[in-house]
Amino acid sequence: LAGLRRQAAVTISQELSKLACRSPGPAAWINQVRRRSSLLSSRLEEKPFSEMEMSYIKQGEEALQKSLSILEDQSGWKTETEVRNGDKVLSKVLPDVGKVFRLEVVVDQPLDTVYSELVDRMEQMGDWNPSVQEVKILQKIGKDTVITHEKAAAAPGNIVGPRDFVSVRCSRRRGSTCVLAGMATKYGAMPEQEGFVRAENGPTCMILRPLPGCPAQTKLTWLLSIDLKGWLPKTIINQVLSQTQVDFANHLRKRLERGVAVSC
Repeated sequence: LAGLRRQAAVTISQELSKLACRSPGPAAWINQVRRRSSLLSSRLEEKPFSEMEMSYIKQGEEALQKSLSILEDQSGWKTETEVRNGDKVLSKVLPDVGKVFRLEVVVDQPLDTVYSELVDRMEQMGDWNPSVQEVKILQKIGKDTVITHEKAAAAPGNIVGPRDFVSVRCSRRRGSTCVLAGMATKYGAMPEQEGFVRAENGPTCMILRPLPGCPAQTKLTWLLSIDLKGWLPKTIINQVLSQTQVDFANHLRKRLERGVAVSC
């Protein structure tokens, strides 16, 4: 049985590689991930899960599907911020979610390097991103799903006080596309913390793809949806969230910087 599963995984991966070589448009690669993520995870996972673990896995899958649905719809996005280097933050308001933000940047590092920093070294994010105090993995479920506790630092000038988040996160890597998705969840072992307002991530995700024609660079798209809770004017929330995304891109570049010029 294990041999058959491995063979199935190899066959599906080969098909995904063929699709990746055809350079599909945005709708095509989003649909590709959506169609195959649940199927692949069910075939590759061999360890039995408890009912609670399965509920977290389903929440992670739900976050991924909702995020991809939002990004697939290209209409209605308005520019919030555009930087000289090409970094751009867009936003739109969704009836069932509220205001969401989308960061689009190109990072001068290959996909594997960016993926390793954001997924494999997730708990080190507080070392290089001043917006984050700490990221802690509370529980790992299988290969693709984790429960995390994140402490966000207070915004400059203490405009927005310290927030913390408990989230379920899942990662999917299919062919040349990586999706890192998440949303708020409940975790009994991590109640609300003194000195922090428990905020909530809506459906959020980061999508990583090699830049067409230049595999040494990575296109990063970050969908951000957050309910910061508390009494905060919308103008302040919008300003803080869009600036947080721009700052994140700059801090990530510095973290990955190796002083090697990228040549396509």
